[in-house]
Amino acid sequence: MDLIFIGIVIFLCVLAVFDLVVGVSNDAVNFINSAVGARVAPYKVVVGIAAVGVLAGASLSNGMMDVARHGIFSPAYFSFFDVICIFLSVMVADVIILDVFNSLGLPTSTTVSMVFELLGGAFALTLVKINAGMMDADGRLLGFGDLLNTDKALSVILAIFLSVAVAFLFGALVMWLSRLLFTFVKPRNRSFKTILFGGVSVTAIIWFLLINGLKSSSLMTPDVKEWVDLNTWNILGVCAVGMTLLMALLSFLRVNILKTVVLTGTFALAMAFAGNDLVNFIGVPLTGLDAYLDFSAHGAGDADAFMMSSLQNSAQTPIIFLLVAGIIMVLSLTFSKKAQNVVKTSVD
Repeated sequence: MDLIFIGIVIFLCVLAVFDLVVGVSNDAVNFINSAVGARVAPYKVVVGIAAVGVLAGASLSNGMMDVARHGIFSPAYFSFFDVICIFLSVMVADVIILDVFNSLGLPTSTTVSMVFELLGGAFALTLVKINAGMMDADGRLLGFGDLLNTDKALSVILAIFLSVAVAFLFGALVMWLSRLLFTFVKPRNRSFKTILFGGVSVTAIIWFLLINGLKSSSLMTPDVKEWVDLNTWNILGVCAVGMTLLMALLSFLRVNILKTVVLTGTFALAMAFAGNDLVNFIGVPLTGLDAYLDFSAHGAGDADAFMMSSLQNSAQTPIIFLLVAGIIMVLSLTFSKKAQNVVKTSVD
């Protein structure tokens, strides 16, 4: 039986590699289509900038791994055998779904896929446990609210749908402002309007990248988070002045400011994508590996009776796993024809 579980864990890791490949192919559209569509630089340059961002984001994504561990279901009520079945079904379904969408040239949400696959697998096992009359230590019958992390799952689902509305509104607002500034007027690179627009835009990108994008990374210790919270406006003020002066210098050197803004945003989006979405690709396999190591050390060979309370703890993912995942993502972004096909669908 132990050999079977070892085989399943190895299979999960193999599926993680496939998931990274198809996931990046799917999500490449999210962070390079603007730069490609605007033709701010050759395609290879855009991909190179995005690749650096992906590698940096993957190295800092440790804090997001808890979603796969205890964000959707309560692992204390699930045995090692239960969670391995859930994780195996999630990974197989995820690879198939993403690859089918990629083959059709259609982008889809990797977060939606992972969350609902976890929720579906956990829901199926929850029905089995409720039907069998599972009780807690005090003899109380357990229900959906006990076995599923319904509050967290609902907040994740609401956040997914809310993000669509927020993205639409802010996209329309920023587009209206930029059109107000530049429509029917050729944006002169040395004009004060263009320099100020570039400085404010890059400052907003830095705020998104450093303050919001990295808030769950391993670098953001409680002390650093507290310092950032206390000095947010000072940081933004210094960045605004510094970036505006930098834009003025670039305009003096005849570097196109608006293209610089787009490429900076491409890097930030790629970094945030890797930091946020890496959990969608390797979070489940790494959680399965942690579960197996815990079972091997303390399970006494009884996979059906050993409960996975250890998954309630936060993940401590070795940096080597994050770096390897980042390298795979970079290679996929660079060489995947399906990624180019998805980008072409979005741009065209």
